[in-house]
Amino acid sequence: MKIFKYLFYIFWRCWFYGWVLFSIVAIFPILLVVTSSEKFYPIFFKIARAWANTILFVMGFKINLNENQFLEKEKNFMFCPNHTSMIDIMVMLSVTKNPFVFVGKKELTKIPVFGFFYKRTCILVDRGNAKSRKAVFDEARRRMSDGLDICIFPEGLVPIDERIVLSGFKNGAFRLAIEHQIPIVPMIFYDCKKRFSYTFFSGGPGKLRVKVDAFIKTEGLSIKDSNSLKKQTFDIIYNELISDIKHQQINT
Repeated sequence: MKIFKYLFYIFWRCWFYGWVLFSIVAIFPILLVVTSSEKFYPIFFKIARAWANTILFVMGFKINLNENQFLEKEKNFMFCPNHTSMIDIMVMLSVTKNPFVFVGKKELTKIPVFGFFYKRTCILVDRGNAKSRKAVFDEARRRMSDGLDICIFPEGLVPIDERIVLSGFKNGAFRLAIEHQIPIVPMIFYDCKKRFSYTFFSGGPGKLRVKVDAFIKTEGLSIKDSNSLKKQTFDIIYNELISDIKHQQINT
């Protein structure tokens, strides 16, 4: 019986990578055009959302979204989701209709095909380089001035140890939000680790629950408040995840 289980995982994972590669290659000329200039970014974002929804659909995932507040188009937001899986990017694109820009690690540019367009559309950070971190602030300021929201996974990296519920947060998202006086939007991805973790022989199709928690206002805060803002955001997401784990344990 185990052999069939492992064969399923091999097929299912290859199905994922195949679709990601095929879908990007299929529209490669269009992507070249819409990523050639920032003025085309809203068009690129719509294509990226359609791509994300396609990948989620063919993998058998269904988003279950719980929104506490409505996202106003005329405002900028700093999105802060927990980070547990490769599909976090697809989920984020699927649930957020207004154009935003990812701030992401430079290492992802090494992924064939995907990395090429990732480099052309995201704000890249080399976490081991102080100049790179400063450049991220400057680039994020510029993109926000164009009316775009920002998405930062505040953990920075997906924890190698999958027993970790939530890794400690970096400072960047909170300093940026305070500097621009824009709300932090805590987002909880409950099921991405369970459905599609970095462990190859694991996961499966099913529901992906996402919660957009109440916004945290930053008006009147200064940079010295960034640590308390970071802790507040961490506690909201961590408590949600712990509460869900306990609920799942009771019902199993």
